[in-house]
Parts: sequence; structure tokens; C-alpha cells
Amino acid sequence: MTDLTLFDTKTPAAGLPTARPAAAGATYTITLPTGLVLLNSNQRLHHHPKGKRTAAIRAAAHEAVTESPELIAALAAAKPGPLFHRAHILGVYHPPTNGRCDPANWYPSFKAAVDGLVDAGLLDDDDHTRVAGPDMRLGSKVKGGQIVLVIRALEHGQDWPDLMAVAR
Repeated sequence: MTDLTLFDTKTPAAGLPTARPAAAGATYTITLPTGLVLLNSNQRLHHHPKGKRTAAIRAAAHEAVTESPELIAALAAAKPGPLFHRAHILGVYHPPTNGRCDPANWYPSFKAAVDGLVDAGLLDDDDHTRVAGPDMRLGSKVKGGQIVLVIRALEHGQDWPDLMAVAR
């Protein structure tokens, strides 16, 4: 049985539901908009345009969470804490063309998107104690390019989920 530690350390009022994080195995998909200007680790950008792109990706991830009724309901149920104590994040890069691609080169974009998830309250932080990943994978071609994050709740101490079950 999964130990779902309560976020609230105070005794809840009688009859009121107690906040709980997402159950282990719960999976949510966050799709960022197509055509977003992404960051690639092969780029050598000046800090100003790099900062603008980072902020735009981070804001897009935050907005994708706030526009999802399912995630908003889950976040409300988890209050006052985050939705996930610990999670695995699978990052899928959908390139704009069918050419060869190294999805790991898009890590700066995935990192900015994960920071947006923290901003939205899905996680307290994105350090190694709370996040496994993001693991970058290549998806199918999407006009304009796109990144998608699949977040799966992990049990305390669980490090590596069955990736095939998450990607389905």
C-alpha cells in the first residue's frame, strides 16, 4: 500500500477533507503550444535573448497547467501543498521536420518548462529529491515544433517507473 503522507501538519477540522498529493502512478500530460521558440544546447545565444526564450517557455508551461481543468481540480485537492511529492517527467520533443534530431539537445527548453510546473504549484522544487528526469524522447513531427511533458507521480523512494506505461 502506498504511504500518502498528508501535506497539512495541522489537525484538519472535523468532517473536512484532508489535502493529499497525487497518488503514485497518477499521470498528467502538459502540452505546450506549437511554434514556441525553443532553446537548444547547441545554440550560443547572448544572455538577453536566451532569458526571453526561457521566460516564454516557463510562462507557457505555467499557463498550460492553469488552463487544464483536470490539473486545477487536482491542485485544489492537494492544497495547501503541491500536487506531487515526487514525480517522473518524460519530455517529448515533436520536431517541425522529419530530419534527424537529438532530443537531448532540447534540454534547456525542458528545464524551463519544468520550472514553469514548479511556478504553477505542481512541485515544491525540481531538485533530485522531487523529480526524476526530465527524460527526453523524440516524438512525431508537429508543424511548428512542440514539447510535451508527461508527469507521473512516484512513491517515496521510487526512482524509475516503467517508461512504456507512462508513454502510452
